Amino acid sequence: MKDLKEKNVGEIVADDYRTSDIFKSHGIDFCCGGKKSLQKVCEEKHVDLDQITNELLNIKTVSSTTHQFDTWKLDFLSDYIINTHHSYVEREMMVIYEYAKKVSSVHGHHYTEMVEVAEIFYDVAKELVAHMRKEEMILFPYIKELAKALENKTTIAKPGFMSVENPILAMINEHETVGEMLHKIDSLTHNYTPPEDACNTFRVLLAKLNEFENDLHTHIHLENNILFPKAIALEKQLMIS
Repeated sequence: MKDLKEKNVGEIVADDYRTSDIFKSHGIDFCCGGKKSLQKVCEEKHVDLDQITNELLNIKTVSSTTHQFDTWKLDFLSDYIINTHHSYVEREMMVIYEYAKKVSSVHGHHYTEMVEVAEIFYDVAKELVAHMRKEEMILFPYIKELAKALENKTTIAKPGFMSVENPILAMINEHETVGEMLHKIDSLTHNYTPPEDACNTFRVLLAKLNEFENDLHTHIHLENNILFPKAIALEKQLMIS
């Protein structure tokens, strides 16, 4: 069995989602940066490896009703991502952008970084709309076909994109792009900390941006670290010709 420090942080969160809170508290990216080993990210972030290892091991002793996403069938997990995370993005992105435009207009002369925040979030929203459409129209339906073929013990025709790895790689690249944009917003707003003289709209905007990034971390984790690897493995298992 692989030692905990040698495991990728994405694997650790996939095994027990409760560990995501520990990584979050230490500023460790478990979604886009999920392919790095625990030891490597601790070195990069200057986090005490022994301390975080103890925290991760201790959480195993605590009971939890957290969903065990790693045990879900791929078609069910795909629908969950759409109904929970895609729906959240669609519902919140225009609300957040309207707040961002208002704060930029009213306070941008003093807090100039908020002008850039509004511009970046507009690009985030535009990127996510196209991204989710590709997942819902192309990738997820194919993953559901794979799950159905496994359940019915049938074969499936080779897709036009040749292998599920091709659209998955494109989706992962897009995840990284959006993740970098939101990281920039996080940095510009000092981890979503409102100025002392911030009005209610300013405060609500930052709170919503923080919530949006947290939801996206979960969203990307479910895809990068659970759904996508399982889909690749399932396609190979079915030996599609």
